[in-house]
Amino acid sequence: MKNVRRPTYSFLLLVIGLILINTLLAWLSLKVSHIISPSLTTSVSMIFIAAAFMLIFTLWFGMYGAIAAYAGSFIGSGLLSGMPVTVALYFSLANFWQVLIPLIAFRIFDVHVGMESTRDLFHLVLFGTILNNVIGSAWGSVALAIGGVIGWSQVMSVFVAWLIGNVIVTIIIVPLVLRHFTPRFEKSKVFVKNYWY
Repeated sequence: MKNVRRPTYSFLLLVIGLILINTLLAWLSLKVSHIISPSLTTSVSMIFIAAAFMLIFTLWFGMYGAIAAYAGSFIGSGLLSGMPVTVALYFSLANFWQVLIPLIAFRIFDVHVGMESTRDLFHLVLFGTILNNVIGSAWGSVALAIGGVIGWSQVMSVFVAWLIGNVIVTIIIVPLVLRHFTPRFEKSKVFVKNYWY
C-alpha cells in the first residue's frame, strides 16, 4: 500500500486562508446588517453569512476549519467591531461551538458531508442548523451581556435575532454547497475525513 504524503505547509496555508475568508465574511455580515438595521447591537448580525461558510469549511477540513471559524469570528465579529479583546476571546467561542457540534455529530453518526441521503440532511438540520445554533446563540448573547456589550435585558432579543438569522442562512446555503461542491473537495489533499487528517 502506497503511503500518502501530506503536504508539509498545506494545512497551515489552509488555516490562514480560511481565517482570512471567515474574517472578511464576518465583518461584511456585520456591516450589511447594520446598514439594514442601524439599531442592531455591535457584533450582532441579522444575516450572518459567515456562519454558513464556517460550517462548510469545518465539515470539509475538520478541526482546521473549526480553528479558522474561531479566529475569523474573533477578528471579524470581535476586534473589527470594536469589541474589547478579553470579551472577543470568549464571545468567539459561540462560532466555535456552532461548527464543532455538527463536526462531532457528523463523525459519530458517519454522515456523508456530500448530503447523499435524507439521513445526511436530517443530521445537518438537527446538529448543523438547530442544536448548534441554539447553543451558539445562547453562548454569544450571554457573552455579550457578561462583557457589558449589551444589557441583560437585551439577551433574549439578541439570542432570537442571532438564532433566526443563522438558521435561515445555514438551511439555505449549507446543503446546496455541500451537495454540489463536496465531491471536488474530497479529492483534494487537504480534505479531512476525521478531525485532523
